[in-house]
Amino acid sequence: MIVEQNASLQPHNTFGIVAKARTLVRVRGEEDVQAVLAHPELGPEPKFVLGGGSNIVLTGDVKPVVLKVEVPGRRILEDGPKATIVEFGAGENWHEAVTWTIEQGLGGLENLALIPGTVGASPVQNIGAYGIELQDRFESLDAIDLQTGKVFTLDASQCAFGYRDSVFKHSPARDSDFGLAGRALILRVRMRLPKPWKPVLGYLDLQRKMAEVKVENPTARQIYDWVVAIRSAKLPDPRVIGNAGSFFKNPTVTPEQCQDIIAREPNIVHYPMPDGTMKLAAGWLIDACGWKGKSVGQAGVYEKQALVLVNRGGATGGEVVTLARAIQTSVYERFGIRLEPEPVVV
Repeated sequence: MIVEQNASLQPHNTFGIVAKARTLVRVRGEEDVQAVLAHPELGPEPKFVLGGGSNIVLTGDVKPVVLKVEVPGRRILEDGPKATIVEFGAGENWHEAVTWTIEQGLGGLENLALIPGTVGASPVQNIGAYGIELQDRFESLDAIDLQTGKVFTLDASQCAFGYRDSVFKHSPARDSDFGLAGRALILRVRMRLPKPWKPVLGYLDLQRKMAEVKVENPTARQIYDWVVAIRSAKLPDPRVIGNAGSFFKNPTVTPEQCQDIIAREPNIVHYPMPDGTMKLAAGWLIDACGWKGKSVGQAGVYEKQALVLVNRGGATGGEVVTLARAIQTSVYERFGIRLEPEPVVV
């Protein structure tokens, strides 16, 4: 068990916000968690689970014991006629895990390339992009109870996946409820990659790429390359400009609400969902309110994509939160829609 005192968290959050952890423990396996729980001083303390730090906004130093998830591992568990099951340690970089599957000749995760963060964080957020969500490829995961130290396994139904949502983002209202926010640390995640592989090409950006390069039946590698190129052109690299990717969820409205907005804003970007609702592009709403390129202190709205808030150099978590709230107010006043942030404010 590696324990660090007054550890800098600036390298561990993709916004690059300056903050410290009073105590940081590097978790390489369940034994490290069990050692923390058994420790006379660290055991009783509150815990904060940290993956790649790509979905948090730090507004100050972190007092709970930070459990920095660094569990390694990549392997093919099963290669059957209908699917290949792959398993990753929760500390593996998500994009590198996707790249590894492509290098193994395995399709299925290519639409999710270049999403920042770790594998362990992917089911918490139910990450998604270009027509695929994690739940579409999820098999199961192993996690450890931060109260008892016992390891348990969850399947997709037990994870209660929703749009950028899961059981790991909800606290139980009663002791009998099954909410796992703050109560579990994910150790390993398994994905089911279906056979035969079928490309998912419903998104306009991918269709444009197909037309541009004149390819009608792309391979998984080609789609992977396209997604990397598209995301690289639209989104800033966190290693160059601090950010947490898409800052707001795309809101959903009823068809009637959508028609009402279209009557006032004919150019609004929208698309139907399987449940009959309409999803609106949050980036378009923010751009329409004139926020692209604007700043509050050193926190700003990215010039190429209004959905992304960035650290222009030395931004505080408070500045990011102030900017986000100002954007929410603008969008609500103009469209009557409340934008919901994706990152967790700590």
